[in-house]
Amino acid sequence: MVGQAPFRAADASAPDWRSACAAVLETLGPAREGENFGCLYVTEAFAADLEPILAELKAGTGIADWVGAAGMGVAAAGGEYFDEGALAVMVGRLAQGGYCLLPSITRAGEELPDGPRGWIAETGAGLALIHADCANPNLPALIGQIAESSAAYLVGGLTMSRVPRHHVAGGVTGGGVSGVMFAPEVAVATGLTQGCTPVGEVHTVSDCVDNVLVGLDGENALDVFKRDIGEVLARDPRRVGGYIHAAFPVAGSDTGDYIVRNLVGMDEERGWLAIAATVTAGDRVMFVRRDPASAREDLESMLANLTKRTGGRARGGIYVSCIARGPHMFGQPGAEIAIVRKALGEIPVIGFFANGEISYDRLYSYTGVLTLFL
Repeated sequence: MVGQAPFRAADASAPDWRSACAAVLETLGPAREGENFGCLYVTEAFAADLEPILAELKAGTGIADWVGAAGMGVAAAGGEYFDEGALAVMVGRLAQGGYCLLPSITRAGEELPDGPRGWIAETGAGLALIHADCANPNLPALIGQIAESSAAYLVGGLTMSRVPRHHVAGGVTGGGVSGVMFAPEVAVATGLTQGCTPVGEVHTVSDCVDNVLVGLDGENALDVFKRDIGEVLARDPRRVGGYIHAAFPVAGSDTGDYIVRNLVGMDEERGWLAIAATVTAGDRVMFVRRDPASAREDLESMLANLTKRTGGRARGGIYVSCIARGPHMFGQPGAEIAIVRKALGEIPVIGFFANGEISYDRLYSYTGVLTLFL
């Protein structure tokens, strides 16, 4: 049946993009029967060369439709690449009409182009893989409106580059949100893994101003915070930077899901705590810590769950991980993607390290999002 052949992947690092492309194409060769879709991720070192890289891959494989981006790092079978020129490629066969490329949407309120809107009306969208440019100030609104207008489950991540055009959606684009939508008949499974673990109970915001927590559960916010993080850290709250964060539980989640946001300041005199998110009275919030051991355990648990759900029949996968994970959390380059590949076996997986991860219609931090094509 069309669409059931395994995906194929290749990756390479080299001082120049031509050598990396040549190595990848030597592994992949021309497209096999029915292969019509490609995914490409490059490191920042190759971001300025994305256009000729894409042209070379199109010519070498014969595949016209590509999606991807320049990432802060790239993950593939060969490991994790950061401060070097590298690219990762995956190609596969999808049912005719089973996907639709999404060109860059840059302005809040901007409608989807006629092509994608017509495709959604005819086939519907089950899942969309999107890449969002961090330089665009309207990202939350853009992601929300794409989720609403397409009714698709979104996966992907935030990208950052010195090069304005660092996304791929058919051609090279940038400045907004772009990617690809898949029809409901394109079978997929996706999972999210957290990189932080709770250090206290969930609290109710009783008083706040914009992004500042003034009161929690009717108490002084900073007093509650210090009690949760423990006596040792509370003696010098400045030590919690980058280690302790605020988190908002996702209402209705049956997996204990939560969205992590950074702490950005504290006023010890008034007992206020500032976080990187706007809060309103009645919001639920807790405090979490970055924890390599629990991150590994949660990743392995997510992978076991996905493997069970899919029966080990995945054809290929895309893994988007936070740039604060990787070697920063798992100890050495390649450790995180090695855990993923060990759990999935020979299934080809590529991905990138993001400045924020997307799952459903939400922006996450310190997480990993894995999507498998079945």
